[in-house]
Amino acid sequence: MSEFLVSLFGERLVNSEKAEVDVQSLGAKLSLVGLFFGCSLNAPCKQFNGSLCEFYSRFKKASEHKDKLEIVFISSDQDQKHWQDFLQEMPWPALPLKDRHKKMKLWNKYKVTSIPSLVFVDAATGKVVCRNGLLVVRDDPKGLEFPWGPKPFAEVVAGPLLRNNRQTTDSSSLEGHYVGVYFSAHWCPPCRSLTRVLVESYRTVKESGQKFEIVFVSADRSEESFMQYFSEMPWLAVPYSDEARRSRLNRLYGIQGIPTLILLDAEGHVITRQGRVEVLNDPECRLFPWHPRPVLELSESNAVQLHEGPCLVLFVDAEEEGELEPAKELIQPIAEKLMAKYKAKEEEMPLLFFVAGEDDMSDSLRDYTNLPEAAPLLTILDMSARAKYVRDVEEITPAEVEQFVGDFLAEKLKPEPI
Repeated sequence: MSEFLVSLFGERLVNSEKAEVDVQSLGAKLSLVGLFFGCSLNAPCKQFNGSLCEFYSRFKKASEHKDKLEIVFISSDQDQKHWQDFLQEMPWPALPLKDRHKKMKLWNKYKVTSIPSLVFVDAATGKVVCRNGLLVVRDDPKGLEFPWGPKPFAEVVAGPLLRNNRQTTDSSSLEGHYVGVYFSAHWCPPCRSLTRVLVESYRTVKESGQKFEIVFVSADRSEESFMQYFSEMPWLAVPYSDEARRSRLNRLYGIQGIPTLILLDAEGHVITRQGRVEVLNDPECRLFPWHPRPVLELSESNAVQLHEGPCLVLFVDAEEEGELEPAKELIQPIAEKLMAKYKAKEEEMPLLFFVAGEDDMSDSLRDYTNLPEAAPLLTILDMSARAKYVRDVEEITPAEVEQFVGDFLAEKLKPEPI
């Protein structure tokens, strides 16, 4: 266990007393680590830190599992004094501020998109146990549900579900169906836009004879707003009054922003967390139920995924539809091999794969990342770390791509700033 934590954090953390903390000494009984991503200058982080300190103190004093949990602060601060002052308020250790490389690795590994964020991971393997620790602190203040591991969807959603005619049906009616779990709210303009498209997709899939249902999990601010929004939807919803169940579903899928559409198979396993992108990219629902594709063609609707972690982007000289196929075929076996490897380990892909042609989206991305105009051009872009890796060669071969990917994952490549 300690060997893994050393690979995650390095050999030393620091505490509020400016003393070094030996990672090997965090405790033989430790089974769960909470990664607290935050910043001293962020008001929500300051507020959450107060709640987390109370939670931590209570847990360490009263829980029978007190030796099994530790928290580590991973800061986005730029200023040493601001970071040190914030650390004074914390009873747990922190990643050294100077270790920015490890910070970015942790951000990417655990797909952190906003702060504050608290991700609970297994201390021996690093696998995510609970992605939305903010809700744990709010909903389980005494830590009675430790270790907050994922439960089956059927168990979390269990209970009555509402139809927009105010009739109810039991959640058991979802058995044997593909299910879309739709986190949305009327006050959110992108949510309302997606809902209009999703209604048509829902009807298209249902008319094709597929067993498909959607469950709306509202983030509306009032029952009235919820009912007004839900009246536009032909599917089911968790009752607005059942705040505990809505919160458990948010926690189960680590929801950090809306709209989010999670697609589940008939056994309740996640097919994709990118339902929003899939629905917008496939209005005729030809690819339903939207299993992850190894390689994507870069578009306006899926460009958001460039900000979710490192992405390999192969730029080619292609303007017409279909001209990107040879580029996709070139890198697809490498992407499929990597996808199978990480699926077997039950871990998320460390790298997404895109091909990009000659269009406004590609031009914007080249301009933003200051890439040369060459084509073909092989790149890995890490937006959150503001880093890029570029391989500009006359011919892109499968061996070249595989070597590039392998060197990146082994941290052998030197980044250039974006």
